[in-house]
Amino acid sequence: MPEIIATTESNVRTLLLNRPEKRNALNHELIAAMKSALAAAETDESLRAVIIRGAGQDFCSGADLAVLRKISENTFEENVADAANLAELFLMIRKVRFPVIAAVHGHALAGGCGLATACDLVLATRSARFGYPEVKIGFVPAMVTVILRRNLGEKRSFELLTRGFEFSAEEAAQMGLVNQVVDDINFEKALTAFTARYEKVSRSAVSLTKKLLYEIDAFDFRTALKRGAEVNAEARMTDDCKAGIAKFLKR
Repeated sequence: MPEIIATTESNVRTLLLNRPEKRNALNHELIAAMKSALAAAETDESLRAVIIRGAGQDFCSGADLAVLRKISENTFEENVADAANLAELFLMIRKVRFPVIAAVHGHALAGGCGLATACDLVLATRSARFGYPEVKIGFVPAMVTVILRRNLGEKRSFELLTRGFEFSAEEAAQMGLVNQVVDDINFEKALTAFTARYEKVSRSAVSLTKKLLYEIDAFDFRTALKRGAEVNAEARMTDDCKAGIAKFLKR
């Protein structure tokens, strides 16, 4: 059985985490399959968005028990390499040229919540549950901390990462971790409508915006503005922008 099932409809690629019997828990094979699927999507010029979702009752429950067992037996060097593998996936999500959307139902916990947080956008069912419970077993969601701190302020991030509690989709939306919450019964329809927006906007403009948004994390204000001016000029040279301006001027 494949770890990831990839399907494409209306310029949107869906990557289904396919370990429902394990609540889509993360292991080396699933992470590798996700990287491969994202790399394949990146080369498809027809795509406007990628959706990551889970098979069965949950989005993703975190690390597989076998992985946790191995972590406790690894050397420091082995654990650094293992952690870097997940970090590479998070980085890959940010480097994909178009939006990567987490479609969350059921539980998104620990590494599963981290995976959702790493995506550009999150759509969740009203019954979905989120949480970073790693501290309960002496673990630190370190790579997720890097992303969460960029999504939230210090105090809220500290609370979520150190208290280990679960929270609802509506609470996640209020904090800014979820973009839209929908009733469970309307989830599929809402997901289709949510992704369809990217068929109505410029692919190149979205791609340049995503790259700039994440790139400026490392810049001071002056450097960020300079980089923004460069991206602005780059956008003006695209076919989409030229065609868009021509269409606007004809009104």
